[in-house]
Amino acid sequence: MRFLAILLALAPVSALAQQSMPPAPYAYTQLEDPALEAEASALMETLRCLTCQSQSIADSDAPMAGDMRHQVRSRLLRGESPTEIRAWLTRRYGDYVSYQPEVGSTTWPLFAIPLVLLAFVAAVLIRRLGRRRSDAPANVGESRD
Repeated sequence: MRFLAILLALAPVSALAQQSMPPAPYAYTQLEDPALEAEASALMETLRCLTCQSQSIADSDAPMAGDMRHQVRSRLLRGESPTEIRAWLTRRYGDYVSYQPEVGSTTWPLFAIPLVLLAFVAAVLIRRLGRRRSDAPANVGESRD
């Protein structure tokens, strides 16, 4: 019981320690080369912040996003291409990190399910419209007197 009390008492301390760490060097500092910074910015716009989940790492102020921005910029400085950096981040964090996932064994439902739903809706509409046409009387244009 005492162990649990001590653990609960120290939990906020460890969280504060993580927040008090300084940001990575390239988290908030742009690259000196404008062409490389443009590449970095374009890539960062297509990567999802894993903390915020609704913002790109370019827009997020979360520490995790800062670390990811640092990784993107430092890897570009080392000569890696944006495609290689995206592949590394996807291997590290999973397909969810990318706003532009590639078709693979885990992401194919993202691409297939909308097509299946569209085909289903089209089939239902065609069937219902076809039934209405066959149920309509043949003498629709004639008037009753």
